[in-house]
Amino acid sequence: MVRRVTAARHFRHALARFKTSRGGSAAIQFAFVAPLFFAVLFAIIEVALVYFAGQILETGTQDSGRLIFTHQAQDSGKLAADFNTDLCSRVSFILDCTKLVIDVESYPAGTVITPYVPLDSNGNFDSSKAQYSPPAAGSTNIVLVRTFYKWQLFFPQMGFNISNLSEGTRLLSATAAFRVEPGS
Repeated sequence: MVRRVTAARHFRHALARFKTSRGGSAAIQFAFVAPLFFAVLFAIIEVALVYFAGQILETGTQDSGRLIFTHQAQDSGKLAADFNTDLCSRVSFILDCTKLVIDVESYPAGTVITPYVPLDSNGNFDSSKAQYSPPAAGSTNIVLVRTFYKWQLFFPQMGFNISNLSEGTRLLSATAAFRVEPGS
């Protein structure tokens, strides 16, 4: 009988120690908070990468569009491949140049510019209407340079999906519109 009372007393004493013990509580709290912490961390990284890639595309489009603005592309007879190569040299450290879509259109001064929407009815990117039509040498037309890039998202499974295309990618786009300088 004495053993039974002693065992019960030890059990109650161990239970009381367990209630007041704080060892391991940090690990349990971290287990509750960690998924939310990592989801927010990956969302921040995803948004930062998309923003950075979009800024690189925007800057590259502006800088390459300057070749047309200053007549360097028209006067030297640069083709679409040359323009693409110039743009690629500016963005290739973060973007895959084989996925770049370039649309250069020229409009006579005073006309209404209505660029095509590069999405089909299902929300898929449609690059079939993209063209390279810079103004003729010596003209002062309005030029619209647009570039598109389908950015593959890294963390869409984390519950934060910023895709804007139906296949789960983000369409980055950049635009430069200007009137070409008068030629010499």
